[in-house]
Amino acid sequence: MTEEKFEQVADNLVVAIDYVLTVDGEEIDSSKEEGPLEYLHGFSNIIPGLEKELLGMKVNDSKHVDVAPEEGYGLVDEEAILSVPIEEFPEDVPLEPGIELEITDNEGEMMFATIVKIGKKNVKLDTNHPLAGKVLHFDVSVVGIRAASAEELDHGHVHYGHEHNH
Repeated sequence: MTEEKFEQVADNLVVAIDYVLTVDGEEIDSSKEEGPLEYLHGFSNIIPGLEKELLGMKVNDSKHVDVAPEEGYGLVDEEAILSVPIEEFPEDVPLEPGIELEITDNEGEMMFATIVKIGKKNVKLDTNHPLAGKVLHFDVSVVGIRAASAEELDHGHVHYGHEHNH
């Protein structure tokens, strides 16, 4: 029985990509250190604008993809800029504009926030994704395509270290 060869990126396949992400002329992320990124195609594991451009690419294909904010990390949402009383901040938090914090919202969800401005009584926090409103420039190449396991399809994402306990 020959193993099925997958020629091109399609839904329900695990795709491995090498990429460099540039924003505002600055390289901010790449797969150089961690090695190729594996994701399950068709399950929104990666940002939509990149996923749709990868559809149909073959192994060793490369392309440059520009992703508009609407298909990346979204537009800047003014409502995501919060004013928080200064006394709610722990004393060890440096209160300076540009400092990035991890905060917990009322539901206990972790979220990132950047200090925008310090007032006398309140601190203005921006909880938009740091890349909201930005055009994302990807140089991406497909380095591998494989079948997804039933479990990966069931869970909707790649499982690493394919140990199977029998």
